[in-house]
Amino acid sequence: MEYNTVESLETLRKEAAAEFDAIASGQDAENFRVKYLGKKGILRDLVKSLGAMPPEERKVFGAAANALRGDIEGRFSEAPWQNKGAAAPDPGFDPTLPGYPFPSGSLHPLATIRRQIVDILVSMGFSIAYGPEIESDYYNFQALNMPPLHPARDMQDTFYMSENTVLRTHTSPVQIRVMEGQKPPIRAIMPGRVYRNEEISARSYCMFHQVEGLYVDENVSFADLKGTLLAFSRRFFDENTRIKIRPSFFPFTEPSVEVDVECFLCKGKGCSICKQSGWLEILGAGMVHPNVLKSGGIDPEKYSGFAFGMGIERIALLKYGIDDIRLFYENDVRFLRQF
Repeated sequence: MEYNTVESLETLRKEAAAEFDAIASGQDAENFRVKYLGKKGILRDLVKSLGAMPPEERKVFGAAANALRGDIEGRFSEAPWQNKGAAAPDPGFDPTLPGYPFPSGSLHPLATIRRQIVDILVSMGFSIAYGPEIESDYYNFQALNMPPLHPARDMQDTFYMSENTVLRTHTSPVQIRVMEGQKPPIRAIMPGRVYRNEEISARSYCMFHQVEGLYVDENVSFADLKGTLLAFSRRFFDENTRIKIRPSFFPFTEPSVEVDVECFLCKGKGCSICKQSGWLEILGAGMVHPNVLKSGGIDPEKYSGFAFGMGIERIALLKYGIDDIRLFYENDVRFLRQF
């Protein structure tokens, strides 16, 4: 039908109103928009036809056509679909109802422990350094005073990617990288994942997390190491916490020690967590070996330093009284909700 008179526009208005009232979906709304309001729609054609009309008819017809276009555009723009082709709202939907109670998430217990450790050490003046998890044999062993065939390598069951590439067995390689890129004084910690080819059990896993610490400067002594560890332990566990230092062996420190803290559950009286000893082992430490300083490009005649390393899983097991390390990696919501 041709719409070239004012009377025909009234017919068009009624047709458009009927079609608008019949819209039941987003696709119906889009079809209506294209038919009447699109670039090739009926209302656009009405405007184009004005040029062929006599001047006296053009004025009257143009005013009626513009009024019709305004009515249809206004009604369509006020509809729920908003000219976007979206589905019409469900008449049974109540927008005043509260939203679905999605449960809020929380940090993993290992992440919580790591943040607590890092925050304390950063507040003590340590910066944070990171290194690659796929490491060369040189940085993982040789630069740390463990040349090929050194018996200390047997202490760490290693995942070999190739003959000279490994999954790092500790975060100590980052010490060498820090010393190579920075002159003393150096005070840095190195948090990260490490890997060892160990049998998975309640007390061991093939992947775990460590936080390594390094301090290198002139005249650094064992007393500085002891004071640092005591200050950390009292802030992390309890202000009255005591520490016990026992001789040990690590190829990259000399002398080397292991550090125990007084059991924070039984306060040294003895319980199942500390195996009735009253003490909990938390980390290894020592004075940086001169060969390690040399590997990092630092003169051991002028500088000295200490290093320490702690396992995050072990501290989490002790602090939360958990008896199976595998629980940290099973993603059991019932376990994680406790933290």
